[in-house]
Amino acid sequence: MEVNKIIHGDCLKVLKTFQDESIDLVFADPPYNLQLNKELYRPDSSRVSAVNDDWDKFISFEKYDEFTEKWLFHCKRVLKPNGSLWVIGSYHNIFRVGKIIQDLGFWILNDIIWRKTNPMPNFKGTRFTNAHETLIWASKSQKSKFTFNYDSMKSLNEDIQMRSDWCIPICSGNERLKDNGMKLHSTQKPESLLARIILSSTNQGDLILDPFLGSGTTACVAKKYNRSWIGIEREEKYIQHSQNRIDKILPLSSEILETVKSKKNEPRVPFGNLLERGLLSPGELLFDGRQRWFAKVRADGSLISNNSKGSIHSVGAEVQGLTSCNGWTFWHTKFNGNIVSIDTLRNVVRNQNLELAI
Repeated sequence: MEVNKIIHGDCLKVLKTFQDESIDLVFADPPYNLQLNKELYRPDSSRVSAVNDDWDKFISFEKYDEFTEKWLFHCKRVLKPNGSLWVIGSYHNIFRVGKIIQDLGFWILNDIIWRKTNPMPNFKGTRFTNAHETLIWASKSQKSKFTFNYDSMKSLNEDIQMRSDWCIPICSGNERLKDNGMKLHSTQKPESLLARIILSSTNQGDLILDPFLGSGTTACVAKKYNRSWIGIEREEKYIQHSQNRIDKILPLSSEILETVKSKKNEPRVPFGNLLERGLLSPGELLFDGRQRWFAKVRADGSLISNNSKGSIHSVGAEVQGLTSCNGWTFWHTKFNGNIVSIDTLRNVVRNQNLELAI
């Protein structure tokens, strides 16, 4: 299976040729089936360039559902066991798509609201302005150990846990592809939207599939962030423009792309290892950061503080009158002339283990 390539063809036919369990992430921006019956005009009588392409037209909801089930079935087949799927849509189609996603056995992780900071107004004034689209993020199954770079998303959001409503502008300006002065693709997605998806749910070197590549945004962002990609596109008029756009992208260096690693994924280091490596000694005194509470280290790796005995976590909680405590960050000691948390000593052990492995 050739990667980093646009495949010209119908996605249902092309997907059948892909190997089982070969893809890490699928991002799909399928036809919305908008059901537009006539032209749209602004108050100044100028025509709105809306989605009226042939590829977005289906003769019935049943035909749309049939098409959706087929491409989703193959996407599930080609996903690796721990892979995940992103699908974007509007109120016209996303609820139908979501039902089929669940019927096929995917496990929905989040629905993300992409709130557009500059949406197109409702020119007739007959309904609320459609200011958002919905993304469904799902793992291949309930048991999938999917990728989620939680700490990277928190870092991207000024060290605050990222929410499921994303305020991102629609694609405009120089980013918007044009053909003879008119926008090339009616639903081109902004690179910033794809960047957040790819950074949150893939790692460097992962393989990303976009079965409806369109203007090529997925491929551009994947290339930029050192991910491999495959794009399927049936409309020839989009392919050359997309390829030209992709060719201009320069990948970022691996050093720049290093993401914040979750402590949950770091190798486990028992407190007793600190004694075995000589970083702490039995009888040594530990204390909290403000030196209000003290505890002695015992030979078996437990602590004792007055009548409190047990692990670094249980003793830390008991002396404070709390139900729980992270003993690694609560307890401190002197190390190389400085007062540090014992978590610092744990990282010393991790680094030593890494050097031994090399």
